[in-house]
Parts: sequence; C-alpha cells; structure tokens
Amino acid sequence: MTKTQDIHSPEFLRGDEFSIPTFRLLKQDGSLYEGAQAPELPRELALRIYHSMVATRVLDERMLAAQRQGRLSFYMQCIGEEAAVIGATAALDDADMIMAQYREQGALVYRGFSYDEFMNQLFGNELDYGKGRQMPVHYGSRKLHYMTISSPLATQIPQAAGYAYGQKLADEALCTLCFFGEGAASEGDFHAALNMAAVHEAPVIFFCRNNGYAISTPSIEQFAADGVAPRAFGYRMHVIRVDGNDILAVLAATREARRIAVEQNKPVMIEAMSYRLAAHSSSDDPSGYRSKKEEEVWREKDPILRMQHWLIDQGWWNDDEEKALQESLRREVLETMKRAEKRPPPPLESLVSDVYADVTPALQQQLDQLKRHVRQYPDAYPKGARSLDPDVAAGHDASDNDASQGGK
Repeated sequence: MTKTQDIHSPEFLRGDEFSIPTFRLLKQDGSLYEGAQAPELPRELALRIYHSMVATRVLDERMLAAQRQGRLSFYMQCIGEEAAVIGATAALDDADMIMAQYREQGALVYRGFSYDEFMNQLFGNELDYGKGRQMPVHYGSRKLHYMTISSPLATQIPQAAGYAYGQKLADEALCTLCFFGEGAASEGDFHAALNMAAVHEAPVIFFCRNNGYAISTPSIEQFAADGVAPRAFGYRMHVIRVDGNDILAVLAATREARRIAVEQNKPVMIEAMSYRLAAHSSSDDPSGYRSKKEEEVWREKDPILRMQHWLIDQGWWNDDEEKALQESLRREVLETMKRAEKRPPPPLESLVSDVYADVTPALQQQLDQLKRHVRQYPDAYPKGARSLDPDVAAGHDASDNDASQGGK
C-alpha cells in the first residue's frame, strides 16, 4: 500500500527539492578533486581500460573514413563517450550481461572482441555472426555476454529488466547492465522497464548516457525536468549522476551500483553526463543544429586525454608508449579491414538454414527462385554470383540447368 502523510491545505510539489549532484573524482589535468579518493585500480587494469578507450577511438575514426570512401554503408561512433561505456564495463563481472543501444562498441573492445570480429560484422561477410542480416554496428557476442543490438530505440530496456529477473530467479549472483541514451528515455519502454525492475526487484543497472542530443534534438527540448536521473525516484530506485567523461568516477559508481544490484537484488540507475563529439551517425550532419564553439568546449574535456594525464601522473604511461600504441592500432585496423573486405558474403542458403529445424518446401522454393534470379543478373549481384559459382565470372549468365541443381 502507498504510504502517505496527511496535510490539511493544498500543497503542490514540483520536484525541485530533488536536486541530484554530479559525482566527480578526476579533473581534466589528471589530478583528483580535493577530498576525492580514486577507486582501487591496479596498473594492469588501468592500462587495459586505457588501451580499450584508444582502440575504440581508432576504430571509430578509421571506419567513418571507410564509410566516406564508400567501402562501408553506415557507421556510428562512440567518440567522446568512451569513459562512460568502458568505465562501466570494467566495473562488471565478465559474465554479467550487457544490453547496449548502438554506441557501445567500447564494451566489446574491453571484453576482448577482436578487430576481425568487428570488421566481419561491419562488412557482413561469411564470418559475421549475424550472417549479414543486420546493419553495420549491430554487434553481438554470446561468448562475451553482449546481447545483439536491435535497431528500434529502447527495446533493450524492458528486455534487460526481464533478463535480470531471470538472473535473480536462477540465483546466479550476476546482473545486467543496460546502456541507452537520454533520447531513448523518452520512449514508453523506459518507464515500463523501470517499473517492472523495481516491482520485481531485478538486479539491473540502467545506464543512461546523457550525451546532450537525441539525433538533432537537444536535451532541453526533450524534457523539462533536471535530466533523466530524478525519474528514478518515481520507482523508488537507487540513482546516481556521474561525470561521464571521468573514468574513475564512472568506474567507482558502477562498482557500487553492481554491489547493490547483486547483493540486494535492487535495480539502480546511473546517469552519465557526457557529450557526443561525433555526429549521430554517418548519415547525420551536426553542423545543422549545434555550433563548432560548443563542440570545442567539449573537446577540451576529452575523456581519453583525461585518463592519459592521470596515467602519466601515476608513472604508468609516457609519450613514446602513446605513439607506439596509436601506430600499432591504426596498422591493425587497416590490415583487418582489408581482410574483411575480401571475404565473400554468407552463402545464400544461410537465409533459410536456421529459420526452422528443417527447411520448409516454401522456403526452399523461394531460395531456388533467388538463385536463378542472381544467376540471371550477375552484374547486379557480383558477390552473390561469385558465391554461387566461384568458377563463373560475374557478368556471364549461368544456365538454367545449373540453377535447377541448387547452385552446386
């Protein structure tokens, strides 16, 4: 039953009394704020986190360039939000589930997803785990406990609440972390998920990357309240707001959030205040809705530089190591991309081979029709034609007799 306190004259509340501070530990120059204490972070783990941040940045810069060259159809960058994504991931158990939106490739980098695995998905080749069925940047990895990305906004939020409830029932001592942007928090799925998680006491961390824009819509036009964090009070949920560019603060906040989620079976919300330095996607031009001056202010708050300064202050990093890392990663990205581009697409049979346990006659008929069509117009489907008949050059019509034999 709802607990209330009686009053005898009308008093309306606006929620202004809920002023949520921002948790910060690390200044941009790499020093700690007065009174702040860094979380336990051994050198090896710190360098793993930093390497993951730089590797994500290098991947993003190179793949956007590839998209501009016409080698890739679409791309979305994590630039400016690496600390929020990787800092949160580093605070988890590697067996905790991550449900992401579409800008969290850094979480996969940290958990060991290789550049080859990224490239195979981006180019949709025969080694792509999704068999070429998804848009680029829709990654997924069962072995790394990273749920495959869905294009529709906010679908992962209620899924995370349900998955975490399953973890609780299984008594696994694990949690689910769900990434989403502040724009996704305007979807109805967000509220349904938070209510479900609170009522059923699911061990889930709702991690909102408040990066300032939902595509071209600034936060000020999305909601009148003080960001997303105060909404947690409506569901009686633990909540913290953190500087999303401060790797130490994100790490410390998420560690404590995980402790609450796992030990108490309680949902937690984290709102990480950051900025999307890149465009929303390769199809977006941010110059139409924000100024270069605004972007430059946030470039000076670059989360990678902030951590780099801290590492140097610890005596754990130097300029020579930075140069060697950058050169090594750029070379690896280019070499991996060239390999992925040369790999053939998934075989056409994969379109139907795992839809049912046994391919139905109707699906087989459609597949045979598709093969005949590709053979009839090989110039329009050069990769498909070569995958059907490697010995037949694209542009040369294959016989109907070959098509009737299923492309063998």
